[in-house]
Amino acid sequence: MKNVYHLIFLLLPLFCVAQTTVKLKGKIASETTVLEWADISVSNLEGKIVDGTTSKKDGSFEINLKEGLYKVEISLLGFAGFEKEFAIQKDIDLNTIVLKENATNLGEVVIKTKKNTIEQKTDRLVYNFENNVTTVGGDALSAINTAPGVAVQNNAINILGKGTSRVMIDGRMIELTGEELNNFLKSISASDIKNIEIISNPSAKYEAEGTGGLINIVMKKGARDSWKNTTTASYDQNKYGIFALRNNFFYNKNKFRFSASVNGKTGARNIKESLDMYFVEGPSKMNAITKLNEGNLSGKLALDYDLSDKTTIGFQFLNDNSNPDFNSDIRINNYNAQNQLDNYIINKSFLDRKTGNQTYNLHLITKLDSLNRKLSFDVDFFNYDSKFDREFLANNYTSDGTFVDVNQSGRNLSNQGIDNLSFKADMEHPLEALNLSYGAKVSFTESNSDVVFFNTINGTPELDLNQSNRFKYTENNQAVYISGEKKINEKWNFQLGLRLENTQTTGFSENLNQETINNYLKLFPTFYSSYKRNENNSFSLNYGRRIRRPSFSLLNPFRIYISSNSYSEGNPFLKPSFNDNFEFAHSYKKSLRSSVFVNVVTDGYGVIFTANPETMTQIVSRDNYFKGINYGIGEVYSVEFADWWESENSLYFLGSDIKFIKDINATPSNSLQVDFSTNNTFSLGKATKLQVDFNYTTPYKSGLYDTGYVSSLNIGFKQDLLNKALQISVLVNDIFNTSYLKNDVSIVNGVKQVYNQNESNRFARLSVVYNFGNKKINVNERKFGNEEEKKRAN
Repeated sequence: MKNVYHLIFLLLPLFCVAQTTVKLKGKIASETTVLEWADISVSNLEGKIVDGTTSKKDGSFEINLKEGLYKVEISLLGFAGFEKEFAIQKDIDLNTIVLKENATNLGEVVIKTKKNTIEQKTDRLVYNFENNVTTVGGDALSAINTAPGVAVQNNAINILGKGTSRVMIDGRMIELTGEELNNFLKSISASDIKNIEIISNPSAKYEAEGTGGLINIVMKKGARDSWKNTTTASYDQNKYGIFALRNNFFYNKNKFRFSASVNGKTGARNIKESLDMYFVEGPSKMNAITKLNEGNLSGKLALDYDLSDKTTIGFQFLNDNSNPDFNSDIRINNYNAQNQLDNYIINKSFLDRKTGNQTYNLHLITKLDSLNRKLSFDVDFFNYDSKFDREFLANNYTSDGTFVDVNQSGRNLSNQGIDNLSFKADMEHPLEALNLSYGAKVSFTESNSDVVFFNTINGTPELDLNQSNRFKYTENNQAVYISGEKKINEKWNFQLGLRLENTQTTGFSENLNQETINNYLKLFPTFYSSYKRNENNSFSLNYGRRIRRPSFSLLNPFRIYISSNSYSEGNPFLKPSFNDNFEFAHSYKKSLRSSVFVNVVTDGYGVIFTANPETMTQIVSRDNYFKGINYGIGEVYSVEFADWWESENSLYFLGSDIKFIKDINATPSNSLQVDFSTNNTFSLGKATKLQVDFNYTTPYKSGLYDTGYVSSLNIGFKQDLLNKALQISVLVNDIFNTSYLKNDVSIVNGVKQVYNQNESNRFARLSVVYNFGNKKINVNERKFGNEEEKKRAN
């Protein structure tokens, strides 16, 4: 790896070639006076911002650029925007550009040009959900779930047809997966989010982790030279109630930008689960009802300061603390071959759990010269801690309810801690021939888990070493990447990238005295091409290779007993799985996007529910047991049927051809899947909106599992008051209680198993949002010559 780093830094001087620069200047004015502080941004025709500035007191501006084709955009609060493309080959004077005032002003609130809900960029889909009423008073996870082509299923965030996605905040990876990630996202207020970026095939700049691509949550930072506060109170009612109070504060003056948020939540959800296993001797049917506590307190702090007009330094801190206690009542009915109740087990348990995580980021961004070379550094530290104390008692009963004996009784104590430290450097390096970017990252991760089990079946706690274990896991990763983008002409654009990742892992089980070491060096190529036929039609083709590494808990080989005849165990020999993603897309008038994609999976791993018919036991295990192809066709259509009716619609036809690479005594089964969603916003007046959303996924088969349909009908209503300073909204989510995992069927060892899980997706929510602030703070005169850096901070 040292040789790779040396090679990159030796090549740097070769890229520092001289380029001819030209001057772009002009003046911004209204119909009556010159305009100061207007934002002028210059981007290439693919939408990538290359430079920018603000107008001076006399309305003038000046920007140095290299020769090329550019789009110039000018915006200022209270005025309609200006946008035009220019071929700049010599110094050019735009003279005076007159901006027209917006016709409608509501006190301190200015009605600005409305953003498209969905924006198609070169390598990503940008989802602006601010008009979706169902997200008011919600969290980041619910906002992600409304994005086109994205679904939250079984504690995993999936881009349809492509697999599980990793999540970033402001371009920085969150080192959590599964249930822990979902709980963290629930602590982030949707009102704190600017937009969500869906990157189905990330470029070489981004980590290769996540077979389903990346979801990037872009947080708000506030408008320039202003301060704003948003307070949100919401109440959800399902079987139980959940109350949330959130406050977001933004402050931006001169060279200083600050934002802070605090989120608190209390209440509970009702979760229902069932698992039916059909043995020859007779079926066993489990039903579980859990009351899960939603107690949570979280916060975010972000600071950015412009050291000069070229250099910005910043700091971010996120903290999340939860107390997800739960009470569970589990009943397992055992039937004979004639389907008559033979006996049953009652298991009552209580879990006292505390989780917390902290994320720290320090970053520096500097523009090196007038050639738009930009260097950025990031230092990130992430800490996760989980502690739980579970007590349970399971009793055996005859069919008539007579107590027989104690099936199992115990107390389970567990602690898990995860630390991750990473360093990253990125360089954007425009050249005469192409735009080049390159960088490096090193990451160090350590996970420690400690499980202690006390058997209390005799009334006195006794340490059970067979169910107690310490597991330590370390993972170090070093990566370098290089990417080049070339615009051939006004129609064709190409990008080629290559990422090299070197990974070393070590897992050690103290109780089993077992150590597992894994080292691998992998290449991850990416390719993008786009063709703009005319103003209405554009095409793109891309390819990327991705990796999915097992989460830390899946690598712990220790068995955790669910009951006397059911246990779950990890697999320290799990290997990463790899995906090769291909996608061809067509965009028509920025309203219809069609895509065809293929996803090739190798060494795929997942959960296997194995039933042993001889002992009538169930084993929940993990293994690399499949390979195959996922494929699909997707349509996303945005339309305004009328001035008062906006509609976002998606239709996906998905299929798979999954095959097993290990003998798990099961037969793969595959079928077509159809996913349809429609989100409709009706403007009932200037201050009143009605939202009607519906989605439906057909039953489908993929590999080991046959899964039932999922659907949801959501209706929301929002009323703006006090010139939009106050918002009141009502949401009825999943009206027919059909948006849960149902009839998830697998057959292993000839035993059919059917699983259902309902997590209280049907609820009613009342939200109140209050905004106040000052859109203009008295500021010192200063120059701000780097719009690209400003927009990254925003």
